[in-house]
Amino acid sequence: MSQPPQGEFGAPYDPATGRVLTQQQYAAPGPGGPRGPGGRFRGRTGKTVGAVLAVALLAGGGIWFATSGGGDDGKPLAGPTHSAKPTVKPSPTKGGATGDPVASPEEQVRTINAGVEPGEAKVAWIQKGGVDLPRNGSDVFGPWFAGDTVAKAMFYTVSGYSLSDGSVRWNLRLSTQMCAAPSQPTADGKIVLGVRHDTADDADCDTLQMVDLRTGKAGWRKSYVRKGLWDGLSDLVMSTNGDTVTVGRTSRTEGFRISDGKRLFGERTGKCQPFGVASGPVAIAAVSCHTADDQYKDQQVQRIDPVTGKALWTYKLKKKWEVGQIYSVSPLVVSLKQLEDPDKWAILVLNSDGTYRTQLSGGPGGYQVKCDGDLTSLSRNLDGCVGVAADAHTFCMSTGTDAVAGHGNKIVAFDLTTGKFRWSADGPDGQTAVPLRMEGGKLLMYVEAMKGKGGGIATLPATGGTPQFVLHHPVSGIGLERDFIEPRITYTGGRTLLTQTRISGITGDDEVDMRSMAVFGG
Repeated sequence: MSQPPQGEFGAPYDPATGRVLTQQQYAAPGPGGPRGPGGRFRGRTGKTVGAVLAVALLAGGGIWFATSGGGDDGKPLAGPTHSAKPTVKPSPTKGGATGDPVASPEEQVRTINAGVEPGEAKVAWIQKGGVDLPRNGSDVFGPWFAGDTVAKAMFYTVSGYSLSDGSVRWNLRLSTQMCAAPSQPTADGKIVLGVRHDTADDADCDTLQMVDLRTGKAGWRKSYVRKGLWDGLSDLVMSTNGDTVTVGRTSRTEGFRISDGKRLFGERTGKCQPFGVASGPVAIAAVSCHTADDQYKDQQVQRIDPVTGKALWTYKLKKKWEVGQIYSVSPLVVSLKQLEDPDKWAILVLNSDGTYRTQLSGGPGGYQVKCDGDLTSLSRNLDGCVGVAADAHTFCMSTGTDAVAGHGNKIVAFDLTTGKFRWSADGPDGQTAVPLRMEGGKLLMYVEAMKGKGGGIATLPATGGTPQFVLHHPVSGIGLERDFIEPRITYTGGRTLLTQTRISGITGDDEVDMRSMAVFGG
């Protein structure tokens, strides 16, 4: 189907009629390895987005690039800055106030809490890896929440724990190894995992297993066909959207009903196929179009119907640009990269009907967002990013850690209507802070522990200012916190939950003793 001329990065159109949609027609629904364009390939190593933000701006009829760093007037600046070098986290000291990592979790908790000072939160509980893993280790999938149960999955085992005290509620041993999972379960606590076909070392990741996180019971299991080179090599991008789980690959996305496993949709007709969907209240898909040179280059952003897989609107990207991550689905904020130059980076903001809203520009530069592909995890989901937060009007992210001091950074806010830099604020007390989410008109942040200072959770007003701690982790628990390298961070019910993204050992049973989850507060 021929498509209408499109402005900015593109304009939404109705795929059934080819007509450009107006904002009124779609109302807001409410809140280093080989790499192929339009998908993630096995063995690809992640890269932290640490370069200064390169924003694609329209200038006459073409595109030019401005690197933020000296202001927000839209003028191009010379040369990008580079992100701070990552801080090397030392191994925690055994014994003393930090707690011996090879001691039992209960002993560790007692040791750390014995040193808690007034105003500091205690450690509620610690879980070890507890699973004998192969030499190359295993991803840790989750955490997922179902009532007061928090669950994680690793290798062959899915486990549920009491969020309040860490007691084991259930363990489920699967018949084959896990290889992928969405970031979110359903509202009633069900998750669909990607698992291998059988126990062979080279078994395909082509099977789905549903698990009820409230009971720890396995539900339906179903295999699907992976066809062709592109499909066979690509990693899986999974999402949960209502009662639908999607399984995206370079050349297609399939949808299955979570409640009973029924296949809802599969490969589309035509040259354009979704290669992944972000979890959330609406299904936002990244789409690639097969070109004459047998590549998947031309890309689009679509909102799809999670029951039928049909596009509700389509937004075409300019040539050479691809979807990197979906930072937020409501509001819709999309990270873009160039196929031929991954250091060129843009953040695109769309309205809920798929029309162009703005692009972000300005600020201090040196931004650092860590997504699944950048962490130690091998997951490649579109929505698995740490360090971004958005509400209807504001988008926040952070700079990298100060390379000279080895600690501290800035939180940076942008106006989602104009795209312009609004304000920046230092991390509290000279520490490094990572945005988690916007809540009640404030930014919620995780503050990293450093020498002599415990981590915690802090807030910032949407207008900027000085961060205020709402949960201060104890200095006696610094060793515990710093034992979590690039963790997933969750703050819920007044508790901070840290979860490893990958566990592996060097000698003996290191991975069995390694701390896999820890909770502060509550």
